[in-house]
Amino acid sequence: MINPIWLRSFCTLVELGHFTRTAERLHMTQSGVSQHVRKLEEQLDTQLLVREGKQFSLTDAGQTLYQQGGGILQALQQLQQAVRQDPPFAGVVRVTSPGSMGLKLYADLLDLQQQHPQLVLDYRFTSNSGVEQAIAQFDSDIGLMTRQPTLSEVHSHKVGQESLLLVTPAQSPSLTWASLTQLGFIDHPDGAHHASLLLGANYPEFEYSEPLSTRGFSNQISQILEPVSRGLGFTVLPAYAVDAFTRPELIKVHALSVPVSEPIYLCYTRKSALPQRVLSVIDVIKTLL
Repeated sequence: MINPIWLRSFCTLVELGHFTRTAERLHMTQSGVSQHVRKLEEQLDTQLLVREGKQFSLTDAGQTLYQQGGGILQALQQLQQAVRQDPPFAGVVRVTSPGSMGLKLYADLLDLQQQHPQLVLDYRFTSNSGVEQAIAQFDSDIGLMTRQPTLSEVHSHKVGQESLLLVTPAQSPSLTWASLTQLGFIDHPDGAHHASLLLGANYPEFEYSEPLSTRGFSNQISQILEPVSRGLGFTVLPAYAVDAFTRPELIKVHALSVPVSEPIYLCYTRKSALPQRVLSVIDVIKTLL
């Protein structure tokens, strides 16, 4: 591989046409410039310059090296600048979270992208385990989870909490266990877990009664409340998902005697430093949560 320092000396010499000026430009001695050219010739096993006293001319090989080597040096310089740059609002930021938090954050993060057009937001909705795997496999820069990660390579800290809410059709008259049982449950991927947390804390019957009958299921976070709004059942959802429902007049959110919330953990890999653009997005997420 051609030594880029020798190549820089050679290309600068060709550009200036003088050994002394080249040495001054590169803060070297004239003999150092000559040595770099000589080493290039030895490495390539070909003559690059035809020396005529203090003057020189290029051989065909020297002309080829100068023409193509200049582009290589320029590319190396651009690469160095790109590596050193760490702008706070430019580049791709990959975020993953469960759907409820995505409903809370996505629109505001798009606002941030509109303010900074060089920022590119890649937002993926997935489960807690999916978030953890994405971080561990370097498929996501940051993630949000409602439980602490178990993988050692994933670092986390708590940034907020999200209430779990019992939601029924708007016309539901009471919240007795019997009425909920009769109404039936609209399930979703985290339905059993959320119901266990909220209903288990507020209804002693939840532990020993017959399981709730399932009246429907949806894996789309924005659609879970649609059957509830039509009177087909009740569900338990995180607050951000409930807040995002576009027809709140068709549902009823009930305040229970024992409030239950899930913690929100910000997660990222332990194995790499976060660039400024990711830190900027983290600051916005912390503010929103």
